[in-house]
Amino acid sequence: MKKINILKSNDDFNRIIKENKAFKYKDYYIYIERNTNDVYKFGIAVPKKIGKAVVRNKYKRRLKSIIDKKVYQNNFNCIIIVGKGILSRSFKEMEDNLFKALEILKITKEK
Repeated sequence: MKKINILKSNDDFNRIIKENKAFKYKDYYIYIERNTNDVYKFGIAVPKKIGKAVVRNKYKRRLKSIIDKKVYQNNFNCIIIVGKGILSRSFKEMEDNLFKALEILKITKEK
């Protein structure tokens, strides 16, 4: 993911989570905030109950590589929070589940 497409600010995370309703799909809790910017942004949160820092960072890297495979519409911020069930999923299952969730939310561009 490019730096311009990453949400890092704690204030942004708190605002988006507080003001929007979560969409739950399998192991993902997804919060979408529509805005007027010309870019889309993703924030990824992996809680401590998933594992130690090495494991959490591994899942963040995997999610970033999955997100890079699609083309997205502009004008939204998205926060993806991972649930504990992700530990039992293969990379292919993670990919299929995330793509299905993003397709339901209608933020991917059609080719």
